[in-house]
Amino acid sequence: MNSDRAIWASLPVPTLIIGPNNEIVDINSAAEGFLNVSAKSVRGVPVWDQIAVNDPLETAFERARGTSTPLFVNDVDVGSGQRAPMQSDLQVAPLLGHPEHMIFMISPRELAGRMTQNHSVKSAAKSAIGMAEMLAHEIKNPLAGITGAAQLLSMNLAAEDLELTDLIVEESRRIVKLLGQVEQFGNLSMPDFQAVNVHDVLDRARRSALLGFGAHMKIIEDYDPSLPMAYGDPDQLLQVVLNLLKNASEATNGKSGQIRLHSYFEHSFRLRRSDGSGQSLPLQIEIIDDGPGLPEAIKDDVFDPFVSGRENGTGLGLALVSKIVSDHSGWISVSSTPGRTVFRISLPRAPKSAQQKQ
Repeated sequence: MNSDRAIWASLPVPTLIIGPNNEIVDINSAAEGFLNVSAKSVRGVPVWDQIAVNDPLETAFERARGTSTPLFVNDVDVGSGQRAPMQSDLQVAPLLGHPEHMIFMISPRELAGRMTQNHSVKSAAKSAIGMAEMLAHEIKNPLAGITGAAQLLSMNLAAEDLELTDLIVEESRRIVKLLGQVEQFGNLSMPDFQAVNVHDVLDRARRSALLGFGAHMKIIEDYDPSLPMAYGDPDQLLQVVLNLLKNASEATNGKSGQIRLHSYFEHSFRLRRSDGSGQSLPLQIEIIDDGPGLPEAIKDDVFDPFVSGRENGTGLGLALVSKIVSDHSGWISVSSTPGRTVFRISLPRAPKSAQQKQ
């Protein structure tokens, strides 16, 4: 192929060139990242052995080749043996100057959805923070008075009436604890950026989980040992991972389960913001559990404040996670089906200047 390699490498969406016998002739760097393979390893491989589409596409593909016309397919799940399916749009067209060769473009819809989601979550989080500060200030002091009054009353009550004052004290303390979580959500400081080894963060979170809320879970480490340093606040990133591990552990309702901590490098993952600026987010962390999955009713709103799938949940844990990741200029997404829930965090790489300070 006499393609302009600079243009080919710069294409922002996964793109393949397919030969006359449906063999892969070449793939660009975005496709390498999407399929989690190297271009060298898939050249000559039948395209349908490498790419799985949840729609019978072969006949339409051959018709497009035979008639030299473009083919557009929307809203299909596209995956490979190396990655889970992702909802995407497909564009197929003849490659000019190369008879019977087709160019095959995959446009994942995940990023667009996550950009819209992140913008709305940040707006909701700002409103929730204001509410959190107001609630903490206006409610905690009266609650302290109610608790004190109930304890004084209990000193002069018969044993059979103590249950009522004990209930007042217990419920008041529960509300104070909830307000403490609300205050934490509202008062989180900005990250103290430095070079961070994400595996150190994951290990700290794993050990803490196994000694407490995740003692009934099996937590598996699946790390890329060559992963470079991330740029962020290690304590805040630890809080993110702990919250996600806690959610995964509690989703089993005390039954045993498995959580996999997976790290990998995706060099083609780049976010382009609405102002035209770009942000490379190549460091990927996945927290994968085999629990029941997210309730269908909250799947699309799980990062919004006060949305919870648990009966007594505050709905602040994942909102806090989203806020921290956003403050790190990163992205977080979730895909969930019964038996497999994946929270994926994408983070920037630490600049050389930050790494030299270590």
